[in-house]
Amino acid sequence: MKKIVFPFIVCFGLQIISAQNITAKLIDKTTKAPIPFATIKTGNYSGVISNEEGYFTINPNALENTNILISFMGYGSKTLTIADIKSLNYSIELEPAVNQLDEVYLSNKTPNIDSIIARVKRHANKNYSTDLRQYDIFRRVADYVDFENLNFEIDKASQVKKQQLEQVNTDLQALTNAIRNSKTVHYIDFKGTLYTQTKDSTKLTVSKATKLLDHNKDFSIDKVQERAKNIMLRYLDTTKTYKVKTGLFKIEDSLSFAEIKKEEKKEEKEEFDINGLKGATKGLLRYSRFYNNSFLMTILNPRLYDYTIDDMTVYNQQLTYIISYQPRKGKAKYSGKLYVTDGDYAVTKVTYSYFENRHGSKVNLKLLLGVKYEENLNSGLVLYQKQNDSTYQPKYIKHESGSYFYVSRDLTLIENSKDRYKLSTDFTIEGSNRTKEELLITNTKATTLNDYNSITQQKKTPYQSLTKFDNTIWGSEETLEPLQEMKAFGNE
Repeated sequence: MKKIVFPFIVCFGLQIISAQNITAKLIDKTTKAPIPFATIKTGNYSGVISNEEGYFTINPNALENTNILISFMGYGSKTLTIADIKSLNYSIELEPAVNQLDEVYLSNKTPNIDSIIARVKRHANKNYSTDLRQYDIFRRVADYVDFENLNFEIDKASQVKKQQLEQVNTDLQALTNAIRNSKTVHYIDFKGTLYTQTKDSTKLTVSKATKLLDHNKDFSIDKVQERAKNIMLRYLDTTKTYKVKTGLFKIEDSLSFAEIKKEEKKEEKEEFDINGLKGATKGLLRYSRFYNNSFLMTILNPRLYDYTIDDMTVYNQQLTYIISYQPRKGKAKYSGKLYVTDGDYAVTKVTYSYFENRHGSKVNLKLLLGVKYEENLNSGLVLYQKQNDSTYQPKYIKHESGSYFYVSRDLTLIENSKDRYKLSTDFTIEGSNRTKEELLITNTKATTLNDYNSITQQKKTPYQSLTKFDNTIWGSEETLEPLQEMKAFGNE
């Protein structure tokens, strides 16, 4: 029944998320395809971004008499009111800006790509001021794990009754099936303010945080090993204590069935370490920075990359070059596109991903330690917005990373007695994981050193733990509209 009812709920939710918010969709006027990552300005320097499916959510009460500017690279901008959006039945069409390009650019001279790239680098310090800024942010992280192969095999069991051994194998097989059939994903959202003194000195305050997770599908490698160990302990002598030995870790003393019970009763504090959130956010922000040897300045190195002007378009009444790049030397790893304004030579949009056959960190100790790892996904998107001081600040950053992993370990429980009875199993886990990080900057402004020094960063921040998606959590706050897969979480 849920599978029939839920799509209706999703469709109805396009119009009303709560009593306060409305959700609309951006589409191409001709193809009717969704338009992702368009800018929806609700103020001079505030607003949201349409998600990958073209949807965005805003608060109609706060914007009742406000003009909302919608713009996207290669399309004509559109200014609407809340009443206009409602009259369009929450479906907004944008038209390609072909005619505008004819009006802005009339020339028979081919632009020089080397000159454009050189000017981008030369103007970077003026176009991108990163020190002493205050960013109001919303950050979302989605983690996915897909298990391709999983195998448990008990290869040694001393002083374990046949019936108990059969039950151990039954429970281990049930764990294996649960992991194989699972779609392991969890989400972390938080809203707060990031203060930057320099690219390395930052502070973070968090106003609200949530974690959306099905605890029954928490199948990290360590969690899987922990569950397997606990299953084995349950069928041994519960009055004894045991040592645990794995292929990669040293022996740990005095693990027992009683300790499992204590661990099961122990409740984790539902709070995040703010330094951890800040470090990850700062790392994400660095994909938008221009400084010596930064990610983007490396892409602007003509010794490493070749560039081609693919096209020209109009964005916010500015002629914009669409420039593709790819490696010219082996140590260069990325390909993608740069969108560069003709007037001030600012990069207003950049995309990147690993070029063919390129990869990140790689470890292959499969024969020696039973471990293999390869980072095979690294891609992203950065959008900028021009400020009243004529600098460009990041508006939205998306970064996806992923890897292949293989782990083969032996796990042995050894009784703490003179007999040293053992129960041993080998297990193999093979699969891939993917992490998608998104950072929406809803507002940004310059600040002062005194303002920065006056900010006190807390050590921890509480979060609300969710087992199913709740569309009322963020109320009327400016956030990223969730994808349908997130809305369906816990409602399948």
